[in-house]
Amino acid sequence: MKIAWLRLQLILSISGCAGREAQPLSDASTLALNLRSGAVTKAVRWEARKTAFVVCDMWDDHWCKGAAARVGELAGPMDRLLAEARRRGVFIIHAPSTTVGFYKDHPARRRAREAPFTPTPVALTKDTRWGTGWCYPDKAREPELPIDDTDMGCNCREKCTIREAWSRQIATIGIDPAADAITDDGQETWNLLTERRIENVVLLGVHLNMCVLGRPFAIRQMVALGKNVALVRDMTDTMYDSRMRPKVDHFAGTDLVVGHVERHWCPSFTSADLVGGRPFRFREDPRP
Repeated sequence: MKIAWLRLQLILSISGCAGREAQPLSDASTLALNLRSGAVTKAVRWEARKTAFVVCDMWDDHWCKGAAARVGELAGPMDRLLAEARRRGVFIIHAPSTTVGFYKDHPARRRAREAPFTPTPVALTKDTRWGTGWCYPDKAREPELPIDDTDMGCNCREKCTIREAWSRQIATIGIDPAADAITDDGQETWNLLTERRIENVVLLGVHLNMCVLGRPFAIRQMVALGKNVALVRDMTDTMYDSRMRPKVDHFAGTDLVVGHVERHWCPSFTSADLVGGRPFRFREDPRP
């Protein structure tokens, strides 16, 4: 009897495990995110098909050697994150500013150009001194950044010469011709979002203290347009020289800017919310 009972328990256990394995760990059509705003973290679920990930300025090269190396290190983990987001139904917009001409015949570029025009609820910035429209800090909303980037942020031992180094998005990050879009234009971005009834916009890429805040498809503009905005805080970097105020190491400087964004613009989450494991960390980050 005891053997028969144990055999029955084993059968029930196996069938129970099989039943549990048949169920997904989470609904693949939603994004379970832990949105952090300073000391407060809120668990939310966003519908994947109503969410866009915008990849900001992950160029193939940079005038700063250190910045270029960090983009190269970040690109592989970012590509894996984007693949998982795309699999769930998230819309991916690649925004390598001033280089979209490289993709003039790419289906993803045509998708952005051909999206139906829709007026924006607020006027888009017309300042093009940085190659595309630029949203400068809103002094009524945010104080100055917690880092001094007036030297343009090169953290290399010998300062690199500023030049036009980029020609396209880094090739490590795949672009799906059947699903993604390519644009660096604020109006085209709005057209794409409206066409798909997208409510949530997630920013990732570089550099947080500059382009990820200021570009016409980036955080300040998307908040002004009324979208639910979030930053992937382990999928970004800053242009910050640790010899400048407040004289902390480069990665601590990036965290200070993340804190600034969380306080004044939008919450953040990490890639681990989608792909599991630990958040991405740069190899040169010296902190415990």
